[in-house]
Amino acid sequence: MDILRTPEARFRNLPDYAFAANYVEVEPGLRMHFVDVGPRDASPVLMLHGEPSWSYLYRHMIPLCAAAGHRVIAPDLVGFGKSDKLADRNAYSFAGHVAWMTTFVEQLGLTDITLFGQDWGSLIGLRVAAENEARFARIVIGNGMLPTGDENIPAAFRIWRAFALYSPLFPIGRIVAAGVGRQLSAAEIAAYDAPFPQARYKAGARAFPALVPITPDNPASDANRAAWRVLSAWKKPFLTCFSSGDPITRGGDRFMQSRIPGAQGQPHIRVRGGHFMQEDSPRELAQAVNELIARSR
Repeated sequence: MDILRTPEARFRNLPDYAFAANYVEVEPGLRMHFVDVGPRDASPVLMLHGEPSWSYLYRHMIPLCAAAGHRVIAPDLVGFGKSDKLADRNAYSFAGHVAWMTTFVEQLGLTDITLFGQDWGSLIGLRVAAENEARFARIVIGNGMLPTGDENIPAAFRIWRAFALYSPLFPIGRIVAAGVGRQLSAAEIAAYDAPFPQARYKAGARAFPALVPITPDNPASDANRAAWRVLSAWKKPFLTCFSSGDPITRGGDRFMQSRIPGAQGQPHIRVRGGHFMQEDSPRELAQAVNELIARSR
């Protein structure tokens, strides 16, 4: 297994990202980075990013949730951010990411978790929560879902999937910027590029779209259906916080609201922004998380 580690110098002086680095091995020799802010004895808010971002996406939400008294943990998925990266695109799988995140949660001994998942943070997070239900107290999903391959797939996602697989260029920072409503600064775009000094570091980001189940016989479909059986009986608080400007996940909030008992009666919200709504509406999202926890303690 060819493991790559982005030089620490790439992460110096990033705007609004002065968090201390923490690491845990999720398998021998494979290191995952995470931000860990707030009281260590407080219940954790686990913020999971998607593709092709990293924990930098949550830099404005983390302090707001920590200020409310919560322990905020924002890991970088394997292949992203300060976490180790596998050079072989075929080394990544949906099951592998779920296993790494499950190990991460177990290694840190997390319980009474509030999950905030967006994009692949939703796919991975919902699987981990469904398969480790006792560790999770409540769930917030923004611009994400848990597909099984039985659903209709938006044309926008098929275009994105083809681009990730076949485009000779894969400009991470510009890709993120295109999914944000406001204009990112040059320094912010560079921060999204920071984890990827060379093309071979981008294998994990390139791999993700092809791992999404778009046919019923996808290798992850059965496990995702099993997770949905748990979610269809999930009575713990479940909140959706989608944005107004995301063509890929549009409608996923209504689908989850209709299928998950814990979503009934919750003050679901729509916020301003694109796919990466954490860049557009961090205050509204952090407030929704803090209020959900306060209501359901």
